[in-house]
Amino acid sequence: MPPYEKIALGIDPGTATTGYGVVAQMEDGEFELLACGVIRTEPHTAMHLRLRELFEDLRGLIREFEPDTMAVEKLFFGRNVTNAISVGQARGTALLAAALHDLELAEYTPAEVKQAIAGYGNADKQQIQEMVRRLLDLPTVPRPDDAADGVAIALCHLQTQRYRQLVDQAG
Repeated sequence: MPPYEKIALGIDPGTATTGYGVVAQMEDGEFELLACGVIRTEPHTAMHLRLRELFEDLRGLIREFEPDTMAVEKLFFGRNVTNAISVGQARGTALLAAALHDLELAEYTPAEVKQAIAGYGNADKQQIQEMVRRLLDLPTVPRPDDAADGVAIALCHLQTQRYRQLVDQAG
C-alpha cells in the first residue's frame, strides 16, 4: 500500500441511499480514490432495521479502510420535512459510527463542499462531478451521483484541512 498521509471517509447521508467515498491524501499532497459507492436500504423495511443496516455497513467500511477522519454533509432543510427527518436519522447513524470508532469528524454544508471542490459555492452538480474527476485523475465521474457526492465530501475535508495547515504554518 502506498504511503498515505490521511484517509477520509465522506458520507452523503440518506436512509434509502447513502453515498460514500474513501479518499487518501498521499504524502506528496495528491489524492487517490480508494473506494466509492452507495449503501441502499429497502423502503418497505422498518426504519430501525434500515438504520441498523446502514450502521453495520458504515462500520464495515471503517474496518476495511481504517480512515483517520469522517466527513458528513450537514442537513439541508428543504420543504420536505419527512425527507429532512429521514436524512437526519441517517446522519445520526453515521455520527454514531464515527464516534464508536474514535474518528475525527467534520461536517460541511453543500455550499462549503462546492466552494472547496470548485471554488464556487453555487457550482452545479456537473461542475462538482467534473472537478472530482479531475482532482482524482479519473477517466470518468464516479457513479451513481450519491457516490460522487460522498467522494466530493471526503475531498472537501482533505482540501479544507490542507488549507488550514497552510494558514497555521504561515501564521
